[in-house]
Amino acid sequence: MKRKRWSVLAAAAGLVACGLAGCGSTPLSTGDHVTLKYWLWDSSQMPAYQACIDQFEEDNPTISVNLEQYGWDDYWTQITAGMVAEAAPDVFIDHTGQFGKFMSYGQLLDLKPYIDRDGIDLDQYEDGLAQLWEAPDGGVYALPKDWDSEAVFYNEKMVTEAGYTKEDLWNLTWNPDDGGTFEKFIAHLTVDANGVRGDEPGFDKNNVKTYGFSFNDSGAGYGQTQWSPFLLTTGWTYADTNPWGTVWNYSDERFKKTLTWYHSLIEKGYMPSLAKVSSGIGPLDSLKAGVYATLVEGSWQVNNVKNAPVKLQVAPTPIGPNGQRASILNSVGDSIYKGTPHPEEAWKFVKHLASPQCQKKVAEFGVVFPAISEASDAAVKTFEANGFDATAFSTHVSEGTGVTSPVSDRWAQLQSIMQPVTDEIMSGGSVDLLDEATQRVNETMKRSIAAKK
Repeated sequence: MKRKRWSVLAAAAGLVACGLAGCGSTPLSTGDHVTLKYWLWDSSQMPAYQACIDQFEEDNPTISVNLEQYGWDDYWTQITAGMVAEAAPDVFIDHTGQFGKFMSYGQLLDLKPYIDRDGIDLDQYEDGLAQLWEAPDGGVYALPKDWDSEAVFYNEKMVTEAGYTKEDLWNLTWNPDDGGTFEKFIAHLTVDANGVRGDEPGFDKNNVKTYGFSFNDSGAGYGQTQWSPFLLTTGWTYADTNPWGTVWNYSDERFKKTLTWYHSLIEKGYMPSLAKVSSGIGPLDSLKAGVYATLVEGSWQVNNVKNAPVKLQVAPTPIGPNGQRASILNSVGDSIYKGTPHPEEAWKFVKHLASPQCQKKVAEFGVVFPAISEASDAAVKTFEANGFDATAFSTHVSEGTGVTSPVSDRWAQLQSIMQPVTDEIMSGGSVDLLDEATQRVNETMKRSIAAKK
């Protein structure tokens, strides 16, 4: 068996600023042999992609690939520092929320000439995924490797004891006026310290033992695992166009109404406060420990909960006012650092990662849904074999209810404006704060457009 070259770089283990001899050092080359550095942030995906690397190296004996992993926050810090030092990894997993920034700084290799030269069929990927990586100038800055969507993760025992079946969960509905049957569901799952449920007389909302629903922070301008599965069923869109929106819709009354409902769940005692979910044990770990009954999370978390102390299952997001479900359909892709001294070898590796050969191999591990349709179908079977209802995620692809993730070259600025505003709203502030925030976001976009002219 080939030796695994994994470098799991812990954030607390003496990370230093990247330099020419540091974490993003220039890839090695000895004679005709080239060694590439490949970075990712999710440790649970390392075995799958090491298997792809093993395939690649067997077919390309003059190229070696060193797989390295950072935690999410450190990952982007080190990528950015490596680019400043002209020593970033040759290939790295990119995110739609980040690539616009790197592209605008001229740090990514345009893959369009390579795609055209080698005849890569972008139609082999699930609808809309390849387009997420296309820039306004016509360049392509990554090839998609997977997709993800959101679902309701739930404590199977609590749901059963509350009298609900799997079929009931598939038929839950939501609206911003009274929360629909989804709100009735989480109210019934909420239990106070005296054993009284949230929809029963005498419920003490100030002394809750088990919350029926929880959330991951306030969502800023994205809300992927917070309010987006609800809001996107109202006809609301993030911006005038996607990708590369110029006018953003955060002051829309549908957004205000949805956030008002969302915060009301805290006031009613069905959901913990923002302060509670932001301190101590995270919401996913609390769900695994039985503190919360349900939580909206992404398909990327399935591998992190399959060995939880309690049995967890997934159900699709509820049906909204438009008669459909909704979920952000996001994708990560493999980008090449423009400064790599080995662009041809890096492209050969990226092409392999985006191929049916690699993506079918990844499907066997059941940690993500690969971007290529046939491999994605295989991953559904693997998820099912691991005991999860994968159709809760894939329904958004099969029914066309997935909304592709918003892309902007000013995403970091947008988030920095929206985060404190949604924090305040989820702490009891007025939704009218969104008016000024939206104005600031759109002024930022105007400046961005003007700077490009």
